[in-house]
Amino acid sequence: MSQPAVKINASDVAAPFSAAMKEYVRTELRGIGPKLVGFLANDDDSARKYAEWTGKACVRDGIRYELREVPKERLQEAVEDANRDPEVHGILVYYPCFGTFPSFYGGTMDDFIRDSISIKKDVEGLCQYYRGNLYRNIRYVDDERTQKCVLPCTPLAIVKILEHLNVYNFAQPEGEHLLGKRITIINRSDIVGRPLAAMLANDGADVYSVDINSLYLFRRGKLIECTETPEEAAKKSDVIITGVPVASYKLPLSWVSEGTVVINVASHKNVDEAALMQIPGVKYVPLVGKVTVAMLERNLMRLYENFHMKPRKMWQ
Repeated sequence: MSQPAVKINASDVAAPFSAAMKEYVRTELRGIGPKLVGFLANDDDSARKYAEWTGKACVRDGIRYELREVPKERLQEAVEDANRDPEVHGILVYYPCFGTFPSFYGGTMDDFIRDSISIKKDVEGLCQYYRGNLYRNIRYVDDERTQKCVLPCTPLAIVKILEHLNVYNFAQPEGEHLLGKRITIINRSDIVGRPLAAMLANDGADVYSVDINSLYLFRRGKLIECTETPEEAAKKSDVIITGVPVASYKLPLSWVSEGTVVINVASHKNVDEAALMQIPGVKYVPLVGKVTVAMLERNLMRLYENFHMKPRKMWQ
């Protein structure tokens, strides 16, 4: 008999990480956590809301947090100042700041700012160094394999949600925890969809990456052209992840098979929730934000231990 669909509360996934962080700061750091500085250089409501969530979570868990609001024309200078400040252990920029405005140095200014953050302080794990390591499946900063790389917060949050839902099989060797799994991601942005596809493929999954007018298969460090349609890919997937940033998009429910895990990463609901919950066995995660913030804290502690703590301790 088929099981009914269930909705998963992201708070249940985030809570153990938050509790562990709070306890670690209390017992190992004598109640004084590392310092995270957030930069807000725009009028974007979503960015300000994310900044508020970050601040509340940090205060709750014993992490020192400072929000610095700066004109975008001064953002580059402000980030460089924070890079040099030994009292700052993590830097977070709330994008978008310049949108598609080009940089003198090539690419966009947002891209340049992202790559300007020191690898010792990049809590989002999105600078060129960490991106390059992610795509090449290099998991450590040092040759001795004692300092783990940080990973992009939202993709890492989705990994932790999949672990919580037992999609990962830890009885298999490292790099094969998702062997045999098929996953469709409807989003190929450089912030979420592309790094997430690479991370899941690095763990053994076949990942179908769907964008506006293309579909590719991510498999073990390779990008492969597909003959499948998005519908065909989704129907045979164990997991479907939606991250379409427009209110008008809805995942066709005819693409969702019984027992599928469906995760909505977008700020808009990309599915008709009531209708989705009628499909037997579906596990639906409507929001991931609280897990993302928990992973932000986790990354901050990783950076603190890798580069700032004397003597070093190992966080999880």
